[in-house]
Amino acid sequence: MGSAVDLGNNNMGEFKHLVIVKFREDVVVDEILKGLENLVAEIDAVKSFEWGQDLESQEMLRQGFTHVFVMTFDKREDYAVFQSHPKHQEFSAIFSAVIEKLVLLDFPPTLVKTPPKAAPPEAPPA
Repeated sequence: MGSAVDLGNNNMGEFKHLVIVKFREDVVVDEILKGLENLVAEIDAVKSFEWGQDLESQEMLRQGFTHVFVMTFDKREDYAVFQSHPKHQEFSAIFSAVIEKLVLLDFPPTLVKTPPKAAPPEAPPA
């Protein structure tokens, strides 16, 4: 029996790097966030970078994880460039030292619902 969803369908060619973390107790998270923002600004292979802090999940479901980081790349090869970049390798050592535990996923996304198109701006009254 076939699936209605083609899990191998990535029409965009994009590649995602998703990291979910629980920081160590003594970590100044703002310093790490600033370091991440500086890192992605310096590496052109990163198309976009988003992060968030969990505010709503029950602890039982969250399992101690507090932050998520998502980087988007135009293609898998750009992710490889990012991975081997000296600045990434340097920051990874710092990042690893402040993490209690993490989940890391690297994947080509499958778009299921496209974002709505913005309405054209209204013309000013004549």
